[in-house]
Amino acid sequence: MSSNTFPKARRGTKGYDPVQVEDFLDDAKRAYSAPAGTPAVLTAKQIRATAFPLRAGGYSTEHVDAALERLEDAFAERERETALALVGENQWYSSVRSLAQEILDRSARPPKQKFKRVSAFTRGYHLRDVDDFCGRIVDYFQSGLPLSPDEVRRASFRVVRGGYQEQQVDAVLDAVIEVMLAVR
Repeated sequence: MSSNTFPKARRGTKGYDPVQVEDFLDDAKRAYSAPAGTPAVLTAKQIRATAFPLRAGGYSTEHVDAALERLEDAFAERERETALALVGENQWYSSVRSLAQEILDRSARPPKQKFKRVSAFTRGYHLRDVDDFCGRIVDYFQSGLPLSPDEVRRASFRVVRGGYQEQQVDAVLDAVIEVMLAVR
């Protein structure tokens, strides 16, 4: 195992556990190198959801995150090619358009009504922060205004009592990335 695949985190800053990062990268290489038609053991969505523990002396989170984004893009491209070969272009794009329409329908809901809210005693995503970002999603899908997968990946919202349910918001953001990568 190489211990210098990525730069180390700055002194005094924790980074991702190098052993776990290296193990994950080894698994990803094997999965990507598998022969065509082999059942997927790792998907773009799983890569997007990957998290590593932080520790002193770990890898720079910025460098590892950037590599994971490139890896996700590569897996998404391969998944799209496989799906196009299996179901054909019309069916593939029809399913992508359907998902995009679901996202648009949710994102265009009235302010403070886009997602389920948590109780006043529970913390969730700040309504206005999420609503504002949903406006960018609507602009992207309806008007073609710029929005990149990286911007969606890096979207962050303040956490407040009585906010939107985080899991719902995160699921929609994942779906936005899925659509973006599907039509690249």
